Amino acid sequence: MNWEIVIGLETHVQLSTQSKIFSGSSTAFGAAPNTQANLVDMALPGSLPVMNRAAVERAIRFGLAIGAEIAPRSVFARKNYFYPDLPKNYQISQYELPVVVGGKVSYFLGEEEKTLNLTRAHLEEDAGKSLHDDFTGPLGELSTGIDLNRTGTPLLEIVTEPDLRSAAEAVAYAKTLHGLVVWLGICDGNLQEGSFRIDANVSVRPMGQKEFGTRTEVKNVNSFRFLERAILFEARRQIELIEDGGTV
Repeated sequence: MNWEIVIGLETHVQLSTQSKIFSGSSTAFGAAPNTQANLVDMALPGSLPVMNRAAVERAIRFGLAIGAEIAPRSVFARKNYFYPDLPKNYQISQYELPVVVGGKVSYFLGEEEKTLNLTRAHLEEDAGKSLHDDFTGPLGELSTGIDLNRTGTPLLEIVTEPDLRSAAEAVAYAKTLHGLVVWLGICDGNLQEGSFRIDANVSVRPMGQKEFGTRTEVKNVNSFRFLERAILFEARRQIELIEDGGTV
């Protein structure tokens, strides 16, 4: 049986603002742990978020560049989940009324120009980091630490339609998007520092079938080479699983 891969990407772009999306703390990379987190970032009772105008301006700049609709009114919502480096136990994000709606990104796969439709681009706050390496507790025991410096860093999450059909297409689009956000001056594009991170939603279906298969999500990929490898591995895993009589 011939199989078709269906891919949609969600790209988290750290916006190049001097301060965080809802607080005045610095977003500079590389500071000592927990030296760039204030009362809002730590979610202490009584602290209230204040919107960073520069983050909104950068989101709008991206939307205009891709020919998207800029929402006259956008709304933030709580995305509830529990994780140690998320102090509030929810993330301030957008879903139903994002700041950027639709749009297209054109890219080249070899000599062929392709165009990918975007669903939306929305603003949200980043989480903190868990520190596993060489971290010891008060009694010298091996432990996991929490660094809240990254908490609240402004993100623009750029979501595509599931219109990509190969790992090569996904990488070509991701490279083009990376170049665009750097050229626009809204992101420094530093992959090693996590400024540009990709989640890949991957599913497979028999060639010619209209219905989508069950998708899985590969999270936080910060390398174009590993993005390609991850998609190919996951597609192969799903195909082998289905052909052996299993389900995804």
